[in-house]
Order: sequence, then C-alpha cells, then structure tokens
Amino acid sequence: MPSLYDLSRPALGELLDDQPRYRVDQVWRGLYARGAALEDLTDVPAAVRARLTDAAPPALTPLAESVSQLGDTVKWLWGIRDHVGDATPDRPSDPAGDLAVETVLMHYAERSTVCVSTQAGCAMACGFCATGQAGFARHLSVGEIVEQVARARRRAADHDPSRRVSNVVFMGMGEPLANYDRTWAAVERIHGDLGISARRLTLSTVGLVPGIRRLAGETLPVGLAVSLHAARDDLRDRLVPVNRRYPLAELARACSWYVEASGRRLSVEWALIDGVNDGPGDAQELAQFVRPLGAHVNLIPLNPTPGYPVRGTPPHRVAGFCRELLARSVNVTVRATRGVEIDAACGQLAAPGRRRVDVTVAERPSAR
Repeated sequence: MPSLYDLSRPALGELLDDQPRYRVDQVWRGLYARGAALEDLTDVPAAVRARLTDAAPPALTPLAESVSQLGDTVKWLWGIRDHVGDATPDRPSDPAGDLAVETVLMHYAERSTVCVSTQAGCAMACGFCATGQAGFARHLSVGEIVEQVARARRRAADHDPSRRVSNVVFMGMGEPLANYDRTWAAVERIHGDLGISARRLTLSTVGLVPGIRRLAGETLPVGLAVSLHAARDDLRDRLVPVNRRYPLAELARACSWYVEASGRRLSVEWALIDGVNDGPGDAQELAQFVRPLGAHVNLIPLNPTPGYPVRGTPPHRVAGFCRELLARSVNVTVRATRGVEIDAACGQLAAPGRRRVDVTVAERPSAR
C-alpha cells in the first residue's frame, strides 16, 4: 500500500476520479504548496479525506520526540511499515515489529535545516557511525523521505509562523546514493512541489562512485558532500570499508567529474577521531586530496556512539588541525555540534531504544 506522499499527482487523480477535476489540485496544493496535513484540509470534504487516509495513509508513525536543551534541535523517531521484500532479520524495530528511522530539525538564526534518512539502517558498516553499527534493514520509499521534510516544515512553522525549512540535507540514516532512484525522485518532489531550491539540497555519500557519476549528469544543481575521514587508503579501508571497492584515486576521479559537470563546489566531511586521523600528516594528505578539487572541508569532532570507544579530537587539537589546513590553502570550517545530548548529532542516528510515544526535553547539566 502506498503512503500519502508516495502518490504522484496522476495516482492521486486516479484515487479521486469520481471527484470534480479541481479536487486533485486542491489536495495537491494543500499538501505541498500550503504544507498542511491531510486532516487540516478542511476545504476538502471529510469523505474524500477519509478515502485518502484509507487508501494511502501517512508513512511515518511518531514513536518519540526529543528536544535539545536550547530548543533549537528536534529529533523524531518514526515507525515505518516493514516491507518484507526489503527487510533483513537484524534491524531497528518499533513495538509492532516494524522498522524505525530518525529525522532531525535544526534551527539557526538565518535558516532551518532538516536532516532526513534515506534508509532504515545502513550497509556501509562505518564503525564510528551508530547507523553503520545498526546494520541495514531496507530502503525508504519516495514518500517516506518526502514526508520527513513535510512534517519538519509543519513543525518549524508551529515553532514560529514566519520560519520555514529552507535547507534539506540527506545526511540521516543510510547511504543516499545506495538508494539512488528513490532518493532522486524525492529530491525532484521536494524541489518541484515543496518548493525548496535545489541549491539548498545536499546529498551525502561515503564514496559510492557510480552514484557520484550519475549525480553529475542530473539537471538539478544539488550539493554533494563526501564523507572522507581519511585520505590514505590503508586507514580509509578501516574507517570506511567501501573504500576497498572504490579507493581514493577512483573516488577523486569521480569527484572531479562531478565538479566539472555540475559547476558546484564539492564539500568534504572529516570526522576528527582522537589519535586516528587528526595529526599533521593527516592534514597534509587531506589537503593533497581536496586542493585539486577546489573542495570545502567541514571538520566534525567525532560524536560519541556506544559501539565505538574512541573519542573525538579535543577542541584545542581541532583548532590546530584547522590551522594546518588553512596553512595549506584549504577552505575549511569547523562544524558546530548540535543535538549531542539527544543523540541527534552527526553519526549518532540509529533509531535505538525508546519504544513508546513520548516527548522528552534534554535537561540542562547541573552546576557543579
């Protein structure tokens, strides 16, 4: 059974083929242009809304919501239906035995960004990432991806009617380019129907070369962020196992192809792990990789996860690593960490633990 946001406009028309022609436009505009929930489309007859709910119910069932201590980061745990053909026995699940995924909404002074998942779990097996530790369950559908953005957009407006979600990053659970067709269809829907500029949409990858090459040929100018974390093959083989299939030289060629074809600046993500990839030699190797690409580097001190005992690089050495890159003429930013206290920061999404609908607000640390 498709979900509400899985329906294309023609499919919606088929469901409402006995209704006046304007009804399809009315529902479509309500869901996408207005960003309303189906139950709030009071200009649509209740019988029509009930029919749509029965034929194409929402994909996401709220299981838990967490809010950071400053109120600027919200994380949702959603239950989704287990599509047996895609699932594996080892998977995150909700009380009904279905699957679970997470979405994060982050408010900044000048924008609101939603971080969406494209898979339940992840098959890339990066040991320092909680999603990689959880294993792969299945790909998300187009509607399951789009609905995350639609719900976050409604929540942002509830928080402040003048605020809108302006940026979407495909950096939640899963590898977007491993679910390429559905992810790209979601990109087109988010851009064309939700009205978010393609230049404010960013796809992340650990380095799936075929996907990067496909992305280079697309017409929408979305951003690409490569999670690199090591710039020599022996270390990256350990940190990012897909490197054994697509080593750094091949990845660099694909990234160059993307930059030339798209005209967009490439972003490179680097999780700084204490004593692993944060020395002067690592900075030199990183600089040698990114300079020919004209890439911008985002440094992210590793966030804690239960399955990876190594800590992130301490702040003074993060600053030193940043200076090493600047001295080598690399454009670099140290990313501000958001939502660590609610396990909503980079690398922490795993849909663990909580199995009931609740709302939690992280407590401020007590003074000592």
